[in-house]
Amino acid sequence: MGRFSIPTITLLAAAALLLPPGAAAQDRGLARHLDRAAHRPAVPGPNGLVTAGHPLASMSGLRMLMAGGNAADAAVATLATLNVVRPQMSGMAGNGFLTVYDRVSDRVYSLGATGAAPLAIDPSSRTADELNKGIHAGVVPGLFGGWIALLDRFGTMSLAQVLAPAIDYAENGHPIEPSVVASIESHKELFESFPSSRRMFLPLGRVPEPGENFRMSDLANTLRQVVEAEQVALAAGKSRSDALQAAFDRFYRGDIAEEMARFYSENGGDFTMEDFARYEPIWAEPVHTTYRGYDVYTSPPTSRGGLEVTMQLNLVEGFDLRALGPGSAETIHLLAEAIKVAKADIYAYVADPALVDVPVDEMLSKDYASARRSLIDPSQVMAYPAAGNPARVEVFQPGGRAAGTGVAGAGLAERSRGHFAEQSYEGSTTSFSIADRFGNVIAATPTHGGGFGTGVVVGNTGLTFNNGTRIGSTSPYPDNVNYVRGGQIPILNNSPIIVLRDGRFHAALGTPGGETIGQTQFQVLVNLLDFGMPIQEAIAAPRFALAGEPNFYRPGAEIHFRLEDRLPGDVVHALEGLGYAVELAPGYAFGSIQGITLDARMGTLMAGADPRRVAYAVGW
Repeated sequence: MGRFSIPTITLLAAAALLLPPGAAAQDRGLARHLDRAAHRPAVPGPNGLVTAGHPLASMSGLRMLMAGGNAADAAVATLATLNVVRPQMSGMAGNGFLTVYDRVSDRVYSLGATGAAPLAIDPSSRTADELNKGIHAGVVPGLFGGWIALLDRFGTMSLAQVLAPAIDYAENGHPIEPSVVASIESHKELFESFPSSRRMFLPLGRVPEPGENFRMSDLANTLRQVVEAEQVALAAGKSRSDALQAAFDRFYRGDIAEEMARFYSENGGDFTMEDFARYEPIWAEPVHTTYRGYDVYTSPPTSRGGLEVTMQLNLVEGFDLRALGPGSAETIHLLAEAIKVAKADIYAYVADPALVDVPVDEMLSKDYASARRSLIDPSQVMAYPAAGNPARVEVFQPGGRAAGTGVAGAGLAERSRGHFAEQSYEGSTTSFSIADRFGNVIAATPTHGGGFGTGVVVGNTGLTFNNGTRIGSTSPYPDNVNYVRGGQIPILNNSPIIVLRDGRFHAALGTPGGETIGQTQFQVLVNLLDFGMPIQEAIAAPRFALAGEPNFYRPGAEIHFRLEDRLPGDVVHALEGLGYAVELAPGYAFGSIQGITLDARMGTLMAGADPRRVAYAVGW
């Protein structure tokens, strides 16, 4: 299918300019100047908005909206294009979560597109490094199944229509972005160890140059194969739903799955046809909390980030943040302490709900938040606490054996993957939000886990799997609920959010950031809901991030506190007075939120794109 013809209309786009690292003076005021300092306007879109982690991805989504499609159609087009232009961060063989507001049913839904570890995996025979990168790492591709599930339930267009932009960019090329080049450079040694990876990412025997026209022919062919399955089914008189299922089956049970299984078998990996055939995307009720009159919906387990964000909101609801002000040391301290308290519970209790009884309701109860809030002292920093006791948690395994929530035992080597590794130049996750003219809204956060996931291109498919077996998505401790187990879905932090007010859409947002995803979304929600910032100001405002050493599974872990350096010096000194060892990060360092909000007074929608990466918002 060829390029779409775009009508001659005015496209409103957020400038993709980044503030130079030293440009933010520490004595600059906060909210009053942040929108201007970020060199970006908020973007209006009376007929539709797409804000995503790359300009071409945003435009692919907008093309679907302009052609008469809805948010679901635009979301799949955006996801597919991200596979091409952000291959280190996302792809059809990656994982992800989507949060969907459907105007017709007036409900919010969660879609989990996350695959399990291979049934044959034996973590005791693998090192942490082997479970992080290479042929022994990875989980079943989840995201493509999510594309099909979303199109089938809420979309209106064909797979052929929504994949057309991605096929075009993969087959004919696009100017490769510098961050992708930097990520390829950092994975060069791994890519050179597999002919399939060399062919994809080192096509001329070298790392591509920024701006060079970059093609992904094998990926284009895989995208055409699933479209072909759909079109053959339609030509045979099958329904739209059956045709989409034909594309799904070709990927997970047909010749594409056979190629993936063949490759892993020939190279000593663990994936088999059975692993792919048993995969299904999961529609689930989102986790939900109320916060100062707003309804906040986000991803349930197998996301840990959804519970983290909602628990953090519950914890700070007992403090008058508005009186303390945005960017004050007092506000930052309360938010940081809430993050620590929530993470202590998250890392003790959250795992694949198909195998673990996760006490979601108890963890989200306001009474439990009140009890845990007593740990927070506004006058000083606490040590990283132990988990509370919302309910008893067990892991149910074949043979009736149960694993507890402790952290003792030999297990895999303890290591945090670089305290703030996700914030490097390369990234490994992306996010987008979409609103259509029909009133539907979708927020999505797809991921490869670590940069390029496993780093192994699977045969002639052009696909790399999410490295979900890595420490972070899994626990290094055998008696923890989230230890690597065959057939178990590891935990992601991805947790795209939709906020309603009085039953009406108010905001959608999501971010990459690895360990910082829940932390970043929490801070931006407070900016929006407590301080009433416009979307672009809320996104651009200075942020902080916490990391745990050796990890957040350990009570008493050493907490590293890092703060973007655009806050006044007196705020930094006040934080040090509370007990923080402040590490300053240059400029715009943490996460990359793309969001849409409703201006309740004006009744209009506006989109924001994060200056921390090359993100772009467009509307029409």
